Amino acid sequence: METIEIILLIFLGIVSYFIVKQSVANITKTPIWLLWLVLMTPPLLLTAWMLVLGKAHPLPLPLLVIPFVLCPFLYWWLIQKGRPTPPPEEKTPSPETKSPRSPIANTPRPLTPDEEKSLRKCFPWGVYYLQAVDYRPQAILCRGRLKSNADRAYETVRDNVEAKFGDRFLLIFHEGAANKPFFALVPNPRARGREISTREVPLEQPRLVLSLFVITLFTTTYAGAIFAGVPQEQLHANPALFRQGLPYSLALLAVLGVHEFGHYGAAIYYRIRTTLPYFIPIPFFLGTLGAFSQKRSPVPNRRALFDIAFAGSISGFLVTLPLLIWGLSLSEVVELSEQSNLFQFTALDPRFSFFLAVSGKLALGESLGAGMGINLHPLAIAGYLGVIVTALNLMPVGQLDGGHIVHAMFGQRAAAAIGQVARLLMLLFAFARSEFIIWAILLLFMPNTDEPALNDVTDLDNKRDFLGLCALALLVFILLPLPGKLANVLGV
Repeated sequence: METIEIILLIFLGIVSYFIVKQSVANITKTPIWLLWLVLMTPPLLLTAWMLVLGKAHPLPLPLLVIPFVLCPFLYWWLIQKGRPTPPPEEKTPSPETKSPRSPIANTPRPLTPDEEKSLRKCFPWGVYYLQAVDYRPQAILCRGRLKSNADRAYETVRDNVEAKFGDRFLLIFHEGAANKPFFALVPNPRARGREISTREVPLEQPRLVLSLFVITLFTTTYAGAIFAGVPQEQLHANPALFRQGLPYSLALLAVLGVHEFGHYGAAIYYRIRTTLPYFIPIPFFLGTLGAFSQKRSPVPNRRALFDIAFAGSISGFLVTLPLLIWGLSLSEVVELSEQSNLFQFTALDPRFSFFLAVSGKLALGESLGAGMGINLHPLAIAGYLGVIVTALNLMPVGQLDGGHIVHAMFGQRAAAAIGQVARLLMLLFAFARSEFIIWAILLLFMPNTDEPALNDVTDLDNKRDFLGLCALALLVFILLPLPGKLANVLGV
């Protein structure tokens, strides 16, 4: 197996471990290492097969499909097996804990009868006709019929609840069955006087942010120098050669930084508490695993959810595009090798992507002909990675930018269904191009649900719907292989 594929396997293992730890560690007692091992069984099986027999003997289809079928079920079963047993219910609950409207008889009431009367008055019948108040362990559900537009209903009820209860609750307006949206009141963790069990991490940590950026600048410059053809021995002997890696490192950090600050700026615009972007350095391969920021307060509505996701992906892409064209113009055309893949930068086949093929033709002109590949300049490598980052983030799955976009456009339940279809299509796509197998596995085990906005009912306007469709079309253009007839027309 090639070194690059081993590195990608290590990358997959690290990322998948943190995905498992973040998504299920709080809901099951099953050891994280065991869940991780189940998740990693398909790529480990594929790796072992290729190490023993090589690429000349592809893994039989049953051995490839069966782990993808069995492992998700085993993964789910282990999570359910490790779920903590709920405490036994009291046999004789007190009258205060019974609610005739609640299906959970032993759920304590967070409101007194007088407070419930005040809550009911928060729902004007001409705006939202309240029919039932249900007490649940983590929320108070207020069900009824929407009598006006969703924006007016949410703003009216929110203002009334804040007037009656202050910042005690967060008000969520959520999609319901049969087009009957409902309100939910959940305890506000940031309410005045509420005790926080764990110390809150400060939002602004400039020293940590700056330190990670400087380290990532060093690791990416080192990787860029290697991509520029500087032998490691010379690089260690003469640090001045590091400068040859700056075109790659500065371009890649610009793409990642603009992407994350696009998210950050949109979040600040909507007054959402969010961290500064954190860069993730690694001392090999690409020099970085990317960058991320975290929101620490709820998203107010689906418009904000869309704008934050769209701002990051598109701003990063707008920086990527000129860097890619510039880098491709500095690159060389070479003959393709039989083992060309997505990360063989010395002989990249641009035809695997409609977008990349057209970009390569625009930058290199007639020199890029049929059967030819591209030896990417370090600047082009950074632009190319920016395209991959854009495509990965635009996948309509879970908490990726594409998942946020389809959630904002179509609602949470429809977005979950779209995410499942996207996972399946990527898995089928990976059978045709084995390089996408790691991508498919990441999507397969990535949580497919996205947290709702506070007002998760109001639809987007036509402008945002159009921009969302354009973003999804960009994803298709990046992932779609260049059709043969178009390849003949372009002469590539």
